[in-house]
Formats: sequence, C-alpha cells, structure tokens
Amino acid sequence: MSETENTASFWDELTSPINLALVAVIVYLVYKIIQSKFERETEAAPPPPPMPKLRKDLTVAELKKYDGTQPDGRVLLAVNGVIFDVTRGKRFYGPGGPYAAFAGKDATRGLATGQVSGSEQEYDDVSDLTQEEQYSANEWEAQFREKYDIVGRLLKPGETPSKYSDDESEDKKEK
Repeated sequence: MSETENTASFWDELTSPINLALVAVIVYLVYKIIQSKFERETEAAPPPPPMPKLRKDLTVAELKKYDGTQPDGRVLLAVNGVIFDVTRGKRFYGPGGPYAAFAGKDATRGLATGQVSGSEQEYDDVSDLTQEEQYSANEWEAQFREKYDIVGRLLKPGETPSKYSDDESEDKKEK
C-alpha cells in the first residue's frame, strides 16, 4: 500500500459518521466537566447569616404570625407548651411544606394523633388525648428539643410571660 492510500484510508476512518459522533461526544463531555468546575467556584455564595435567637413566651395569637410568611421567614411551632424555632426545617414546616399546617400553631394534637393539621383553638390544653397520644406528643417534643432551639413557652389564657436574659440557658427555664 502506498503512502497516499494509507493517508486516504486514515482520513476515511477518521471522518466516518460513527467516529465523528464519538469525537463530538468526547468534546461535549470535556466541555461540561470544565464548565461545572468553573460554575462551582463562582456560584458558591456564602450562607445567609443566622437569625438572632428569639427568647420569649407567646400566646397562641402571637405565635400565629411566625408561620414563615413574614419578611424574616421565621417559623415557630409549639409542642406540649414549648415553642420551638423550626426555621432550619423550613422546607418541612414553612409555606408549601408537608407540615406547613403546624407553622405558627400548637402542633401537639396534630403530631400526637398523626393528623397534619394544627390546632385552630385559642388554647388547646390537650387533656383529652389518650395515653398513647400523650406518649407520642412527648416523643415529638423530645425530637424537637434535640434538633431545634427553644424559644419559650406557649402561654395559657391569663398567664404572664417570663423575662429571659441573654445569658440565661434554655434548659434552666424549661425544667
């Protein structure tokens, strides 16, 4: 075979449709790899600063405004009379989340009974829950205590709020 025939044969193989398609795929994949590395470096925005801790006792009416729809986006809910800041779990408890019905409300009854609906009563003392439901509510409260910050207590009608200082520990007030 002559050199001209070798060159022609090589060129024919290089420009065959399958080889051209494979070269195009390889070039595209290399482009996507390089592009993704540059995007990760430029798009990594710093996380938003944490919200200041909120320490106060609230009535049911005051709690309602913390449903995640306010400009600050804070989400609070109460379980067994303890108010938790669940803003970190906003994808679950905030607007559009599967448990959004609990946001800004006393969630004790709903969590204890397994019904995703917050209490609509002014104050729900949940004294009519069965022993099993009370146990479930206590389990939920324990989980929330491990995962979320305690804000304060849910006030019964006529009850006065406690005064919290910045250096006071949450555990001391909640025991």
